[in-house]
Amino acid sequence: MKGMSLGLKEALRLTLGGSIKPLPPENVALVDSIDRVAASDLYALVDSPSMDASLKEGYAVLSHEVAHATAENPVRLRLLGAMAAGGEKDIQIGPGTTVRVLTGARIPTGADAVVAEEFVKQGANHVLVETFAEPGRNILPRGSDVACRKCILPSGRQISPGMAGLLAAAGHTTVPVFRNPVVGIIGTGDEIVEPGKPLAEGKLYASNIMTLAGWCNKYHMKTRMTIVKDDHDAIFSALKMLSGETDALITSGGAWTGDRDMVAHVLEALGWKEVFHRIRIGPGKAVGFGMLDKKPVFMLPGGPSSNVMGFLQIALPGLLALSGHANPGLPGINARLASELKGREPDWTDFFFGTLEPDEGLPTFYPLKERSRLSSIAKATAVASIPEGQEYLSEGSVVYVQVLG
Repeated sequence: MKGMSLGLKEALRLTLGGSIKPLPPENVALVDSIDRVAASDLYALVDSPSMDASLKEGYAVLSHEVAHATAENPVRLRLLGAMAAGGEKDIQIGPGTTVRVLTGARIPTGADAVVAEEFVKQGANHVLVETFAEPGRNILPRGSDVACRKCILPSGRQISPGMAGLLAAAGHTTVPVFRNPVVGIIGTGDEIVEPGKPLAEGKLYASNIMTLAGWCNKYHMKTRMTIVKDDHDAIFSALKMLSGETDALITSGGAWTGDRDMVAHVLEALGWKEVFHRIRIGPGKAVGFGMLDKKPVFMLPGGPSSNVMGFLQIALPGLLALSGHANPGLPGINARLASELKGREPDWTDFFFGTLEPDEGLPTFYPLKERSRLSSIAKATAVASIPEGQEYLSEGSVVYVQVLG
């Protein structure tokens, strides 16, 4: 799809609309499943709690026996013993009797309520109950947290720490999740140097690929990085090698149409199926996407702001789709603009790096003045945009921003 007739929504639709499928599932230990995406519906294997349990320390009773209990007119009950959490014994309650229960203890057979201990006076072998406890009072019913055979996590949902706890309560020790991709990142350019090596005049350290790898690592994706010169054969060899070792490829630099911008030509020589190259976003218009040996390839421009914006808006959603995310992309919230934003053309989507600051009600988005500088990218905690069809957003406008933090 040549030219720049493609808008952001259409580019995302083409990226996510069929070419990219989630990677095969794998079973991982529950403790290692945090932020991973469930690859199948997960059902409770047990009831939790596994029996009716006491929510408080107190006394298990027959509720109708204490229906009229008051401090002035307490009900006297014979104390049969005590039960603690985890204990296997059961004490059956009959008329005129009670059992002391600790928090989490099984509810004794026959009892239908628990009176909290602050409303009970204890004697040697009896108690005086001073308040009413209706049926079910202070009782956590069996299966109220998790009911056996109930679906507790649908396929495609991300596993949070709290959900991992619920899955543990439901009897799971391992869970099936979609595999996270291994991402190959190729930095191209005669001017870039691997960090740590001597820096000659006119050269730059390869900061772009470090930023991209950092984003991949943030989402628990492993990376393979390499740097190559602006040479057709070198780029060809690097792409061919990495495509065999990874699940997705990112090229950084050489994405435009200059004399040394040869990534698209090399990909054509390798037989990739181009889906699009260049879309109406700024920065990042030279971003491209296609498939090479059924693996997604994201072609990113070399300018720092264009590089990271192309990644955030196109490559990251694609990589997250590989990981099984149902709604891939950056999270977002509404914020109020601290100052006006002016776009380029009405049929483009213009992006702006900025910082989010807490405020009364909505947070405030402060655009960073230098859109293309590394320092601005490093300081940014959010991205705002002027959507297609608009050229201007006024100070104080409420806008949806993507959160980077």
